[in-house]
Amino acid sequence: MKRIAVTGATGKQGRAVVELLTNEGYEVFGLDVTPPPVKSDSFIKVDFTDYGQTVDALLGVDSRHDGFDALVHLAAIPGAGHLSDAATFHNNMSATFNVFQAARRAGIKNIVYASSETLLGLPFAIDPPYLPVDEEYPSRPESVYSLVKHLEETMAIELTRWDPSLKIVGLRLSNVMDERDYDRFPSFEADIKLRDWNLWAYIDHRDGAQAVLQALRWDSTGFDTFNIAADDSVMGRPSAELAAERFPDVPLKHAIDGHTSLMSSDKAKRVLGFNPQHSWRDVFVGTPQD
Repeated sequence: MKRIAVTGATGKQGRAVVELLTNEGYEVFGLDVTPPPVKSDSFIKVDFTDYGQTVDALLGVDSRHDGFDALVHLAAIPGAGHLSDAATFHNNMSATFNVFQAARRAGIKNIVYASSETLLGLPFAIDPPYLPVDEEYPSRPESVYSLVKHLEETMAIELTRWDPSLKIVGLRLSNVMDERDYDRFPSFEADIKLRDWNLWAYIDHRDGAQAVLQALRWDSTGFDTFNIAADDSVMGRPSAELAAERFPDVPLKHAIDGHTSLMSSDKAKRVLGFNPQHSWRDVFVGTPQD
């Protein structure tokens, strides 16, 4: 694995992934419909809803490159409500099919992509079956955006069945944050329902990038999916207290200490070696700790 393509490279998570992979010594090409602010020879503008552009970009672009060893697919409308439901469905479903299919045609066997925490049942208008949530219960898409993510995982299952040498990893990334986002976290204390829609979870963009790197390096085939969240919540109040107040009828799988996230990344830690290093509490002075 020497040369890696990253779709959605100019987005919040994409920028962190490109930076980390580059620092790790890989040759990285960013692919996106939105160019970076500074012109780069390692960026290619691609509309992923156009299969011709997508397959061409992965197969080779003049003297820029002649193919890739691995692919990170992050390009998407990033959530529900940004566009109409129909536009979200057509953009995200077409883009992911085109990227997966073009990767297959290009002989790329190592694919990591952004699935979504929404498949756990977000927003939790219906209680989760237990807390902390994990990957062990069936997907529960509650929006068109989430429905597409469910269909993408289903597609990945079938593509890896067709080709037993193919690896596709879906990372169910929590709400991606960077350092600029952390100043507003204390405002969530005013009302626990401001962030109960995803169990008060988040992931620092640098730790999201680490999860991508670990998934790329994971020696496996077939399809698998992993929750990726920070070890702590966005709240100053203890997580067990939040769960008891907002989800009083939901059983706990195990005791919850301190600010432990109610979105479990234990599988990613166990299988991929994921080890989140960053917390909003490290950069915000005066954060409640107890």
